Amino acid sequence: MSFSVQRWTRSDLPSAIELRKVLESEGYNVFEWTDSPRTRYESHKHDDDQSHWIISGALQLTVDDKTYTLEAGDRDFLPAHTTHSAFVPGNTPVHYLIAAKRG
Repeated sequence: MSFSVQRWTRSDLPSAIELRKVLESEGYNVFEWTDSPRTRYESHKHDDDQSHWIISGALQLTVDDKTYTLEAGDRDFLPAHTTHSAFVPGNTPVHYLIAAKRG
């Protein structure tokens, strides 16, 4: 599996409850998180497959020197041991679900 982004194509806004149910059914442990505007996470990696699903705001992820901006409803698939960094652009907090694959 390689890093990928799934864009939100529905006209309604995402529901944290609905997104959580999907992630849990896929075998992820899930928690909600909010980052303030301009928050930055330097390059790092995780030992498990992860997915970030944006509820509101925006999050920029940089993987392999390419930057992806995820907005409400967008989701990434981040394989274990993928080096990445993150940044919250603009003046709006980002609210999202972080999901880690159960061992």
